[in-house]
Amino acid sequence: MNGEENNRVQIRQRTRLPDFLQSVNLKYVKLGYHYLISHLLTLCLIPLMSVIVVEASRLSLDDVHQLWLQLQYNLVSFIVFSVVLVFGSTVYIMTRPRSVYLLDYSCYLPPSHLKVKYQQFMEHSKLTGDFDESSLEFQRKILERSGLGEETCVPEAMHYLPPRPSMAAAREEAEQVMFGALDKLFANTNVKPRDIGILVVNCSLFNPTPSLSAMIINKYKLRGNIRSFNLGGMGCSAGVIAIDLAKDMLQVHRNSYAVVVSTENITQNWYFGNKKSMLIPNCLFRVGGAAVLLSNRSVDRRRSKYKLVHVVRTHCGANDKAFKCVYQEQDDNGKTGVSLSKDLMAIAGGALKTNITTMGPLVLPISEQILFFVTLVAKKLFNAKIKPYIPDFKLAFDHFCIHAGGRAVIDELEKNLQLLPVHAEASRMTLHRFGNTSSSSIWYELAYTEAKGRMRKGNRVWQIAFGSGFKCNSTVWVALRNVKPSPNNPWEDCIHRYPVQLNL
Repeated sequence: MNGEENNRVQIRQRTRLPDFLQSVNLKYVKLGYHYLISHLLTLCLIPLMSVIVVEASRLSLDDVHQLWLQLQYNLVSFIVFSVVLVFGSTVYIMTRPRSVYLLDYSCYLPPSHLKVKYQQFMEHSKLTGDFDESSLEFQRKILERSGLGEETCVPEAMHYLPPRPSMAAAREEAEQVMFGALDKLFANTNVKPRDIGILVVNCSLFNPTPSLSAMIINKYKLRGNIRSFNLGGMGCSAGVIAIDLAKDMLQVHRNSYAVVVSTENITQNWYFGNKKSMLIPNCLFRVGGAAVLLSNRSVDRRRSKYKLVHVVRTHCGANDKAFKCVYQEQDDNGKTGVSLSKDLMAIAGGALKTNITTMGPLVLPISEQILFFVTLVAKKLFNAKIKPYIPDFKLAFDHFCIHAGGRAVIDELEKNLQLLPVHAEASRMTLHRFGNTSSSSIWYELAYTEAKGRMRKGNRVWQIAFGSGFKCNSTVWVALRNVKPSPNNPWEDCIHRYPVQLNL
């Protein structure tokens, strides 16, 4: 094999996720046993309670009368037992985690005049005069392989020649996206803005003063004692982090509503240089945002769409390569952009493996964990040439919302998690219709599933996202009813055209 062929092999290896079949962390076994042991009391009580119920069903009226007479002669014991039972029940009810419900969410649908076709994008890039021929050809190749369609949108400022990125234009983009999603959310839920007690906004690259959360408070005249947070620089997985923060706040503040707004701002973050690693975001990132309404009020369960089951977060920032694989910097000519490392896919694969290793024991059936353990033990004891058993996550989840970061990411996740094409359909179609909308992409994917009429009561949804730092974060939701798409679903005018045939 000559040197050129060697380089090609290395490049292909770097742009693929690690093969989970060839490397499984033993931490999975430890977490699985931890899960089993933590639920050992429950597992033991189930047969005991079954025996008690069976024996109780055999009692006659005379047996019940005799039992009552015995309790009368042991009144003190009966009272003590009752007090302990009531006290224990009260402590359990007061200390158990509060359920968090998702009443509804809304995704921003950009106006049609912001759409950018493939040829229009390339022609516009050429006419700006900022890119040399090599950079233009690189962008053309990236677009061809990206999985993006002809209806993705870029902000108003990028449609001018020359482009007009400015603070005012960036604020206008942020307002259009956030307020557009929030207006629909409040209209669909009939919740008044002043009833909101918690507000969490995440936007990685645009953090003005006053903050984006302050812009929302000012626009909707939210109450003065609102708990507001503004998360910046946390990448495409920040939407899950925002949900986790809102969940924690809802554990503290009773009978509260929380709003989470996830978006990204492109106007001031378009790269006008010629460094290849910094040109990729121009080709993938597009306008989008989502607003989510959460509640911990038990009365809201009946009108909620989903209940939050788990949030699992993985942070690989202690590793220098992981920390710098998505990095905002200036090129040699002083032009600012976000650089994507050639090791990004490998690092994403490691983060994903750690995340699903932690997630597995929380969601997988015991049968899957046992199969995994038995296969691993057989391999260790008998030195057999057998591959480790990869648990079937399709047994744990009915729907998958994989961050629409790019076609390669979706391809590799589908392969390594052994998913069917229908499981990755929502992610592929979201990438095709809306592009990479950063942290909000998982909500466009959930909206796609609802628009297709596939969400049934009891279905479990896995939202998984990657972000700078480097992070891999997951949320698990369970549908509380057969979920229909809300009014102004972003897919309502085009769902009949999907899924489209992609040239993969």
